Amino acid sequence: MQMPLEISFRNMERSENVETDIRQRVAKLEEFCDRIIGCHVIVEVPHRHHRKGALYHVRIHITVPPRREISVDREPHEHQAHEELSVAIRDAFKAARRQLQDYTREIRGETKHHELPPHGTITKLFSKSGYGFIESPEGHEVYFNFNSVHDDDLEKLAIGSQVRFNEEPGDRGPQATSVQPVGRHHRMEPI
Repeated sequence: MQMPLEISFRNMERSENVETDIRQRVAKLEEFCDRIIGCHVIVEVPHRHHRKGALYHVRIHITVPPRREISVDREPHEHQAHEELSVAIRDAFKAARRQLQDYTREIRGETKHHELPPHGTITKLFSKSGYGFIESPEGHEVYFNFNSVHDDDLEKLAIGSQVRFNEEPGDRGPQATSVQPVGRHHRMEPI
């Protein structure tokens, strides 16, 4: 990791045993995925006044390239087993590993057949501002940030380029993630 591991405790005392467990689990994640830039783990008891039967909440935020964050943030009321801190930590790291597996497959271009992203066409590029728009197969406009394009593929983008992308809801409408050019490539023309 490029940045040191951060471990925070909220509404509870710091525990060396818990820190050691977390450090070991993060080391296993790093063995699985060597692209981890940083990791912040937060362990908390949401309601301090409920000593007996309190549920632990474990959040994990992992930073990976290109400027992307993998987050595990489950509310403890969803999992009664989280009355034991070790179970809450185990479950959070299992979820983080699954997300890292998906990320690793995506980076390698190994998406599952049913998860194959749709084709689209670049309609607008604003290279100085670092974003553009894709026309989806359904004909609607999808925003994308240059951070969602692999560095090697960025110079292959041009208006009219065919791309594959994953679409998800954004604050101001649909946005594309993991934009990858397909077919013929042209150099990007600045706007």
